[in-house]
Amino acid sequence: MKRLLITTLIIGVGVALAVGALHASKSIAGFETAAAQLVSDYAGSTRIVSEKWQYVVILLVALAVAWLSLSMVPRWRSRLLIGLLLVELFGLSWVCSLYGVFFQPTPSVLALVFALAIAEGWSAFLRRDRSHLVRTFFADRLSKKEFRGLSDGTTPFNGHPKPYDVSVVVCDIGNKFTEDSEPAAFAEATAKFIRDTAEHLIKEGAYLQAADGEGVVAVFGFPVPNAEHAQKAVRVVLDMKKDFQKRRQEGEEISANWDVRAGVSSGVIIGGTLKDSQRPLLLASGEPIDLARRFCALNRFYGSNALIDTPTFDRVTDTVVARPIDFVNGLNSHDRLEIYEPVWLAEEAKPEHVARRDAFWSGVVLFREKRWAEAYNEFQKARGSDAEDDPPLQFYLRRLEPLLLDLTELPLE
Repeated sequence: MKRLLITTLIIGVGVALAVGALHASKSIAGFETAAAQLVSDYAGSTRIVSEKWQYVVILLVALAVAWLSLSMVPRWRSRLLIGLLLVELFGLSWVCSLYGVFFQPTPSVLALVFALAIAEGWSAFLRRDRSHLVRTFFADRLSKKEFRGLSDGTTPFNGHPKPYDVSVVVCDIGNKFTEDSEPAAFAEATAKFIRDTAEHLIKEGAYLQAADGEGVVAVFGFPVPNAEHAQKAVRVVLDMKKDFQKRRQEGEEISANWDVRAGVSSGVIIGGTLKDSQRPLLLASGEPIDLARRFCALNRFYGSNALIDTPTFDRVTDTVVARPIDFVNGLNSHDRLEIYEPVWLAEEAKPEHVARRDAFWSGVVLFREKRWAEAYNEFQKARGSDAEDDPPLQFYLRRLEPLLLDLTELPLE
């Protein structure tokens, strides 16, 4: 906004000074007279608008046109308003002539034309520079819709570093490399996973920050702000999990030991361009990126497919059925973060799914209170069918086994 105001003032004042100088020097007197005669009768006028007011109108017209041309007002609307302003200048001169007052419209019309031409030229230069900036940073990293919005200026992005409220998704393959893995087959399958996952996340509206052997990192809410970024991120993760399981059941060539792993963290990152480097670089950095990577890796410990932090859980609690897993250290050793596992979309969850989630939740709470027997009973209620694998539930049952054994061995008082 500040830059727009400064540019408007520079163009408006510069045009006003130039047109004012032409008018004061009588360089365009003949043209002014010929144009004024089309709408006004100078000879029949009894009063003339003073030069002071003439210059005020010139300045106001130049500023107004520059502002309309440079602002985010839709192009067709700004052209319509400028056209109406042009008509009004001649209309003002005509109305004044009806009352015996002569108003010279030509300098104001010239200010309008000059301001429009300069502002349009400046906008074209910025669009060309913006288009190059967008292609450099976002080509093949955004969906076509969002890329087009950035390119044509519909979505504002000037590259200046600023905070963005986002949700970061980090995806990787669980148990992806074992001693029995063939390097060629491993490389081919990993490349396919990276390619398919990256394409899917981009299609769903994420910015692809990285896609390599360390996993896929995507950001929802950058560079295009989205108030529903957390819901979008978690929904996409659950859809990917479901699709991966479906493909494996249908016999697609996916390792039986592989599964998709994801971590999601919501919060503020700093995004923008780095100008002091030798080549243009895009900065997208913040705690959510580091936490999402950590949560993705923690899935291996708990046996889960996806883990989210408390800020993400708070945003998706109405749309996703999730359950608490554990407390973990944050990036700062003094921080304690609670992590959750999203298991179903609320719209797809059946009553028995919600009941099992509630039983698991009660079991976790009782476990933290060291009420081992009660926790064990609640975890038993959280069991699904025999064919359904639930590694996080097994994780807690394994932790309870030695504790329950100790209880049975305590002597009776």
